[in-house]
Amino acid sequence: MIKRALKDASLLLAAGLLFTACKKNDNNNEEPQPTTVEKYVIMTMSERTQTKPGYVTAFDEFSGTSVSNIVSGKSLQGLGMGGWRPYKNWLFKMFNTAGNEKGIERIEVAKDGTVSVGAYLKTGNDINGSGNFVIADDTKGFYWDADQPWEIQVFNPESVARVSTLSNYEEDLKIDNEDILFQAIGQHFLAVKNGKLFADITYSKTGGAQAGMFGSDFFDDVYIAVIDVATGNYEKTITIDDTGCIAYVNENPMYSFDTNGDLYIVCQGRTVTGGKSKIVRIKAADTDIDPDWVLDIDEINAPAKGKFVSVFAKNGKLVTLMPNTELSRDNINLEDVWDYYSVDVASREFTKITGVPSLTNPGAAFGTVEIDGKILLRVTAISGENGYYELNGTAATPWITITEGGSMSGIYKIELE
Repeated sequence: MIKRALKDASLLLAAGLLFTACKKNDNNNEEPQPTTVEKYVIMTMSERTQTKPGYVTAFDEFSGTSVSNIVSGKSLQGLGMGGWRPYKNWLFKMFNTAGNEKGIERIEVAKDGTVSVGAYLKTGNDINGSGNFVIADDTKGFYWDADQPWEIQVFNPESVARVSTLSNYEEDLKIDNEDILFQAIGQHFLAVKNGKLFADITYSKTGGAQAGMFGSDFFDDVYIAVIDVATGNYEKTITIDDTGCIAYVNENPMYSFDTNGDLYIVCQGRTVTGGKSKIVRIKAADTDIDPDWVLDIDEINAPAKGKFVSVFAKNGKLVTLMPNTELSRDNINLEDVWDYYSVDVASREFTKITGVPSLTNPGAAFGTVEIDGKILLRVTAISGENGYYELNGTAATPWITITEGGSMSGIYKIELE
């Protein structure tokens, strides 16, 4: 009996060991769980020309304070490198890499750091602003195509393909006036807030390729249509009084949402060099311009009149740029005449940010971005500075310098699975 019991116990032990071995083997056959890879992506523009040649490179980390943006064959070289509009882990720009054609192009970054061109949605190329877009969520975005100036188009950000037309707003918004040579909706400004699409309305006294550009505003005010995203229905028009040239027509959208949802919008003014330039606000729960809050560069105690060319909002503070001398067509983009300022939203007091040299106009690039909890200021100057400074309060210190590849036009962090 004892022998039989021992035999039975041995068989049970063997079976248990076999089961354990099979279980271990099953675990070994399981597919490895996906790991997330972080990449810091940098865009630079190598020449100040209309075609904006340059590079995009992905880094695992920044090993020092100076890096080259031409690091290997994994970098992307091409045109249209003046800036981008990131969304989550996607990078979009309004000009394609192959030919600087207007539209919406997505840049792809692989886990091994290879940067390549992804899908491209071409739009009409005869008028500036074509391809201006905003992304509402992972599956829906809106854009303006110059070939259909009274329509807002719908696209899928994942496939970068046109899906449909939100609506045609000509009947709602067109003005019969032979002196208005061009009219459109969404050419310069598109933003989504609380289920509403905000789209600027162009009434231009200039036609052709420069329709709707600086100095072409027919009226003395800026008009924005409020549209219900779910239905596409036009609801009303809101007005920014006594200004001109809302936002921008390239990758820098010139507006920013504060932490509490308030939306701050830049109007660059009546001419290329400014005048009547303003930053205005739409409160988080509202769809109207806040009548009690405005920054007018002609009225504040600025070092020089001119215009605002950027805005970044966080926790009741704004970061913006202002000129330190009178602007002209010669210095506005090609000289170090811009300085960073911090603005307290509640008091509307301006404080010059120290530790940062004067710089050139960021143009299509974002002036200020946030990465890893750090607020970074783009500093590219004729004097030789080229990189980002980290902002702490109202002072900033160098964070990264780019040694090769051209002037900084973008930095962003993505996570790849």
